[in-house]
Amino acid sequence: MSTKDAATTTAPPAATPSRPALDEFGGTIGIGSARTIRAPWHGSSIPRVRVAVNQDLVARGVSEETLNEVALVVSELVGNALRHAEPLHDNTVRIHWTEKNGVVEVDVTDGGGETAPKPMPHAVFATSGRGLRIVRSLAHEWGVTDKKGTITVWASLGGPSRRRA
Repeated sequence: MSTKDAATTTAPPAATPSRPALDEFGGTIGIGSARTIRAPWHGSSIPRVRVAVNQDLVARGVSEETLNEVALVVSELVGNALRHAEPLHDNTVRIHWTEKNGVVEVDVTDGGGETAPKPMPHAVFATSGRGLRIVRSLAHEWGVTDKKGTITVWASLGGPSRRRA
């Protein structure tokens, strides 16, 4: 396959007045009140998911501060899922987000793991274990939902949550 062929098979079609822009997961950027993507169960998905979420939220006019917080939280939650859990039945991790009036709620769903997601105790010299503590420090609310063989870790950023856990 030539370089030109590879570029045309992986890049989403350009936006036109009759066709809105699509992200690399095939979702329409900035349309509707919510988005869901399924990313391959692979570490290379983390930056791709972060870019897709960011593109969508920029199109919705979310503040730069909230964009930065969402980027960090999405990276942590997807990274934790890949490190500590099993994939969903289709070998993916599901990322869902909503935005309303600058408040962004992000859900990351995986197939569950041996332990429940929880922040680790503070340990100055630990080389890992800070992810959910970072999420907790940035989010207005966050939580874990265990349902039918899946685990969803969610966080609300940019204002008060509309979710009731």
